[in-house]
Amino acid sequence: NIDAVPIVLSTQDPDEIIRIVEWIAPTFGGINLEDISAPNCFYIEEQLKQRLDIPVFHDDQHGTAIVVLAWLINALKLTNRDISTTKIVISGAGSAGIAIAKLLAHYGAQHIVMVDSKWVIVAGRSWLNPYKESLTYLNKNNETWSLSDCIVGADVFIGVSGQKDDLTAHDIQQMNDHAIVFALSNPNPEVDPEIARQAGASIIATGRSDYPNQLNNVIVFPGMFRGILDAGIPQVLDSHKLAAAKALADYVKEPTFDLIIPDPLDLNVANIVADAVKKAW
Repeated sequence: NIDAVPIVLSTQDPDEIIRIVEWIAPTFGGINLEDISAPNCFYIEEQLKQRLDIPVFHDDQHGTAIVVLAWLINALKLTNRDISTTKIVISGAGSAGIAIAKLLAHYGAQHIVMVDSKWVIVAGRSWLNPYKESLTYLNKNNETWSLSDCIVGADVFIGVSGQKDDLTAHDIQQMNDHAIVFALSNPNPEVDPEIARQAGASIIATGRSDYPNQLNNVIVFPGMFRGILDAGIPQVLDSHKLAAAKALADYVKEPTFDLIIPDPLDLNVANIVADAVKKAW
């Protein structure tokens, strides 16, 4: 029950996008950004939050991060892990990867190793934009080189790289027991779920609807905006994202290895998210 208008812009210039959105903002109660690549998406969102008095939300970043955290909360419960001592490897450092790392850190993750198209993100490495540089502190052992190197001894793999076969069966076998594998790229996940299962992963999630545990950020942003508009929230904060993730995780009363997140088509999910956001505000 939210009126929305898709507005497509014939420009990819970040400053032009910012100006256009700023000019049309008085018409709207909120802005949802869509399909803007990194690092421009971070700059555009930051600038619009500073300039506008209505909430701005980039669902490719934050919607994805919220669902991943909701998944991870239940996955950690099922495998008896604590977020503070869990080693997480994220392959892909674009809009989704960076947003996921930031939200997991806010939730309490202390050991996150990120890998981009070059190699592991570590302090002092060349070809790092400021957004990647800001997360190097999470690589607490200053691990370097390749994904295959840093996956050794990992508890969780999160793939948002867009690279098919990014992870091999051998890589999963090098992870800790009861490994958690979120291979989220579409249409080809970073590792085939069947291969991941045979290699020893306990919990597997993808972005596809033909496998269990589908990540779809449509679980998040309709309810997020419902709550934002109802409560008159001027800006989306980390506390709102954390509240939404916890509510989604709690909504699954008895999580199993093949059911750790609500179905995207569950019509009550939007209300769950909206109520959580309003209470957080």
